[in-house]
Amino acid sequence: MSKDFASHCERNKQPILDQLKVYFASSRHVLEIGSGTGQHAVFFAEKLPHLVWHTSDRIENHASVKAWISESKLDNIVLPLEFTIGRDPWPAIQVDGVFTANTTHIMQPAEAKLMMELVAANLPRDGVFCQYGPMNMDGKYTSKSNQDFDQTLKNKGYGGIRSVEELVSWGQGLQLVEKIPMPTNNFLLVWKAF
Repeated sequence: MSKDFASHCERNKQPILDQLKVYFASSRHVLEIGSGTGQHAVFFAEKLPHLVWHTSDRIENHASVKAWISESKLDNIVLPLEFTIGRDPWPAIQVDGVFTANTTHIMQPAEAKLMMELVAANLPRDGVFCQYGPMNMDGKYTSKSNQDFDQTLKNKGYGGIRSVEELVSWGQGLQLVEKIPMPTNNFLLVWKAF
């Protein structure tokens, strides 16, 4: 099986986990939007044994996710669902947590908006959404490297870095409860459904 590896996942997994231990402490079923290689899913599922981690991604990424899961031998992680924002319906599973990392800036603005709306519509009251990646604050870049990265993203046809204020306006039904600075000019945004 094709087990892919992303160095940035290896670098950021521990800082993210440190926060997920706090914010997913009461969660039981978490949906990961965009599981990518599968590295995060396996690491978080192993370190958060109280919850079931549901993976999802485009079909072309499933082989790697499945390979990581198979090698892990964990019983609290679920094989990937085919789920692409804007193409597939919300998965038919009950979750009280949602996690996504490094997806919002890849999506087109309309897709990022739809993701916020779908999470708000499908999380139960007090459900938690943890959203990791580069973010703009007050419509401004938080670093020169993020500005350069955003230009690179747009040159490749991706949507680019979103501002926190924009995400708040799209997340009707979600309350932003934490903006946690993370390494390499990233943030973890923690949302609660109400």
